[in-house]
Amino acid sequence: MASHNSMTNARMGDGNRGRLKRVAGKEPSMLDAQPNYAPPTAQDLEVFAALVPPEHYLHRAAKTIDFERFRPLMAGCYSPDWGRPAKEPVLLLKLEFLQYHDRLSDRQVIEQAQVNIAYREFLGLSLTSPLPEVSLLSRFRGRLGVEGHRRIFHDLVAQAREHGLVKDRLRLKDATHVLADVAIPATIALVAGMRDRLLGAAAFYNPPWAEGQKVRAEVIRTTEAAASAEQRLEMRVTHLREILAEVDAWVEQRSKTPGSDNGLWVRLEETRRLAHKVLADREHPQAGDALVSLEEIDARHGWHCGAYCGYLLDIAMDADSEFVTAVNVLPANGDEAADAAVLIREEEAAHGNDVEALSADAALFQGEKLRELTDPQGLNLEVFVPPVAPRPTPYFSPEDFRLDEAGQTVTCPAGQQTSVRERNKHETGWIYRFRHTVCAACPLQGQCMPKLPKQHGRSVNKNAYVAEYAAARAKAETAEYAVVRRLHRKVERKLGEIARHHGGRHARFRGQPKVLLQELMTTLVVNVRRMVQILCAQPAVCAKA
Repeated sequence: MASHNSMTNARMGDGNRGRLKRVAGKEPSMLDAQPNYAPPTAQDLEVFAALVPPEHYLHRAAKTIDFERFRPLMAGCYSPDWGRPAKEPVLLLKLEFLQYHDRLSDRQVIEQAQVNIAYREFLGLSLTSPLPEVSLLSRFRGRLGVEGHRRIFHDLVAQAREHGLVKDRLRLKDATHVLADVAIPATIALVAGMRDRLLGAAAFYNPPWAEGQKVRAEVIRTTEAAASAEQRLEMRVTHLREILAEVDAWVEQRSKTPGSDNGLWVRLEETRRLAHKVLADREHPQAGDALVSLEEIDARHGWHCGAYCGYLLDIAMDADSEFVTAVNVLPANGDEAADAAVLIREEEAAHGNDVEALSADAALFQGEKLRELTDPQGLNLEVFVPPVAPRPTPYFSPEDFRLDEAGQTVTCPAGQQTSVRERNKHETGWIYRFRHTVCAACPLQGQCMPKLPKQHGRSVNKNAYVAEYAAARAKAETAEYAVVRRLHRKVERKLGEIARHHGGRHARFRGQPKVLLQELMTTLVVNVRRMVQILCAQPAVCAKA
């Protein structure tokens, strides 16, 4: 197998069409004449004042939000030594803001900025100033990435905190579905596409072998007319498995003589891992984490008001100011309950605050998650969550079986004891089993179970999180809980605003990181709108804006 040396790509400034190192002693303009983004002239300001009313939203947003404060947060995304100088990042950020506010594409937002007077005032540009090329917006997004956009999101929350808007009293957490930007292929097309992609990645290392496998794939396609759909799928799965076995042998051989891994080899290994995933999904369809599409490998099938394919948008919101304080995106089958701790930790790490309480829906009624959130040595939150009612039963419930202080022996209502136990399948407690002979002779057997098992007596699942469940159920009976649950509607309305009014329901991009980037910008837009709404309701601030 041949190998190519890897090439290191230098970091390049926006608009760069090749590497260009700055020459010592020369100004950057001598190397590259950039457009001059001219600020408004006195005449421009007169036009703005005449055509853009003071109560216009973008006029108030420009006065209320300190966009210049974001400039240092973006400086680290540009190299001081390589490439052209960064083209006005604050301008590009404002254009991105307008995109998500008005649900525009890259091209549409530039077209609007060319003719829209309110846009020009918001951007701080002269009426005759040139605008960035459309391609710069996608490069800017990629340059900032998820972490750059996250820093800007949290800095806006910090501005709201400085105005005294965001409190630490209560966070409202909820999630909604995001539809992936992908057409879901049939399983047979998915397997065939995986085969073709793997052969394409392997062709560089053994062209004759790869060409032979392509010929065999064509033979399979042309000779399967009489076969059933299941047989055609099985033929493709078998072929993919054989191709993968050969590639696995290459990888094993290379691992014995490690060398420099170039981009082509990395691509082959990534494609190989994806092929193993496709086969594993086929062999274990009940695993619940099946790959949906080769073009969107992070999306999954899920259920939220119906079956869908895509992601979960999960947010935490301040109950007092209605500011979104933390954002995350999970696959559609992601663990929404576990993400509650992730959101709170993200906010507290960004702002150094201490959230006091959390309200979530019934998905969080899980003992392990409740313990993590309420742990005095950890997050130490007061949690408000709707309790899940235990299944009604005409027989003795697990609560009717008493566990001793050592947690080793269970006593049944008839006074019989057992210490025989094993961990339950969810690792959330122990299953205690009574002997068959003991239960067979018990006078309370009819009240304990409908039928005596053949091999053993009654089985009792003693959950390790009984205290957490009991505390959550007790809290649900309080007047404070009723107040918090009424407030919880606010986060549901906020998710509706994000999804319906600003395009948060549909993924613009493919891949979980890019969808997270989209939702960070979308929630930043709704936070700006909320900040303008609150501050401009205050006479002094409104007069200034």
